[in-house]
Amino acid sequence: MSEWVVKRLDEVADRVAVKNAAGYQRVLTVAAGQGLVDQETYFNKRVASANLSGYWVVQPGDFVYNKSTSLDAPWGVVARWDGDEPAVVTTLYIVFRPRPGIEADYLLRACNGAFFFDSLRGTLREGARAHGLLNVRLGEFFGAKVALPPVADQRRIVDVMTAVDAQIDALEEEAERLHVVTRLRRAGLVNDDTVDEVRAEEAFDFSAGVRRTPDRASGPHMTPYLRSANVGYGILNLSDVLLMNYEPHEREKFGLRYGDVLVSEGSASAKAVGMPAMWRNDLPPPVCFQMTLLRLRAIGGVCVPDFAFQWCMWAYESGRFLDVAGGTSIKHISAKRSSKMPVRLPPVERQREVAEELNALDAELDSARAELGHLRTFRSRFLSSLLNREFEIPESYDEMLETAS
Repeated sequence: MSEWVVKRLDEVADRVAVKNAAGYQRVLTVAAGQGLVDQETYFNKRVASANLSGYWVVQPGDFVYNKSTSLDAPWGVVARWDGDEPAVVTTLYIVFRPRPGIEADYLLRACNGAFFFDSLRGTLREGARAHGLLNVRLGEFFGAKVALPPVADQRRIVDVMTAVDAQIDALEEEAERLHVVTRLRRAGLVNDDTVDEVRAEEAFDFSAGVRRTPDRASGPHMTPYLRSANVGYGILNLSDVLLMNYEPHEREKFGLRYGDVLVSEGSASAKAVGMPAMWRNDLPPPVCFQMTLLRLRAIGGVCVPDFAFQWCMWAYESGRFLDVAGGTSIKHISAKRSSKMPVRLPPVERQREVAEELNALDAELDSARAELGHLRTFRSRFLSSLLNREFEIPESYDEMLETAS
């Protein structure tokens, strides 16, 4: 196997700490999975302070470390600025620059690999994580270890990973196109203006869940229940289902049945207002729901559950749920407000046809997203295998490329 060396980051890169005396106005944000992005484009607004003189200047080719943690990036993210002009970042970030002669494309991948972050994690003190931001000191960060193979091996790793990344990008574009098509088709079918309107309460039964109170934290009838954190965009996240006491008559009233649609009341954020998911007996009964959710149950003989779900998806995507939300800084909907919403309700047989078509589109989109998720997982594991020297790209790879070209 080729000879590798392990070096500290400060042996291959230098810290950059230049304040914005030149008055650059473009502010960048490091986003997991997206790299360095324009802040106004990413947030649809500028969240930086008006005075940018204290921000760090980032030159094209500079690296930036964001210490913020997330599910996809538990030890933060290193990104490279690939723009054409200088920009600025918050001083909460660490800016550094590869030294001449260093393969920057390889270093970028190495600094986001398990080997690098494992060595960094080993230097952190207890309590280093606070409010989603790692308390990483400069000495700790620049003392983290980078595994460096010979330059020819670095270039092979970059080439292979670039091909994997290109496939991920292609799948992302495909999933986004499917998403757009599905939303447009849903809007056309669910909000068909040739169909008469009824009030939502004529199509669905509305129920609000129970409030979580201290006296429910224990009792003889502890029951799994869902809350807004369990409801995503068309999906349920059941990785963290809590328990509280529901009396037998409450289980009957607030128990979920197959086909019930759970809609986030939205107190967490405006983006969550009206986010829906369907209950499909995903857990053994009884399972109930909390006050942060509304339950919409299709009225038998009037509406079918799959159409109710597709209508709720449209109402969320179109912003109709947000339109009926109350509150100022914190938006939330209620059964009273949402039950008065207009619904274009076709005959039951037509509802089934609409739901069948849209369910098929949703399934196709879910399949594309699942494939994308599998490829991202493969990418992470494959890169770790390369950087940990568990797998080596043979020199014959170069000959194969020459033959292919």
